[in-house]
Amino acid sequence: MTEARGPEAAGVVVEEALGVTPELVEAFARLVPQLSRSSPPPGESELDEMVNAAGTHVLMARLGENGLLVGTLTLVLFRIPTGVRAWVEDVIVDESARGRGVGEALSRQALETAASAGARTVDLTSRPSREAANRLYQRLGFERRDTNVWRYRLDAERGSQGL
Repeated sequence: MTEARGPEAAGVVVEEALGVTPELVEAFARLVPQLSRSSPPPGESELDEMVNAAGTHVLMARLGENGLLVGTLTLVLFRIPTGVRAWVEDVIVDESARGRGVGEALSRQALETAASAGARTVDLTSRPSREAANRLYQRLGFERRDTNVWRYRLDAERGSQGL
């Protein structure tokens, strides 16, 4: 468990989910729709798969030691031929807690976890419309990369076009 730093982060506590609890299921049910309207929140079995996956760290933030879970970040660590890499996905801060240092606390904990695991870099993507999040990432030292992000859809909508 890590106490967040900075005056705006006072009272934010970040912890790693080590098991699936009703509180965790409820938190994801509340938080995921604030990030994506098209993706349903993970249920208990999906959360269990995430929490117990090798290299996956599900970080949760709460306001105060016994407060409500108000944010999440998923950090994935993996080895490739050139070293250990880290990727941050689905950073979500509850609308009621924005501007209180929750995203910063989650991000700092992810960076510390990645560094401890020997990661050479930490990557993430963020839509341009998420202006506050992008300012946070820049303030933390993330740099914009000159690269293309490509996506190949494997879902049912592709029909017979795919593989």
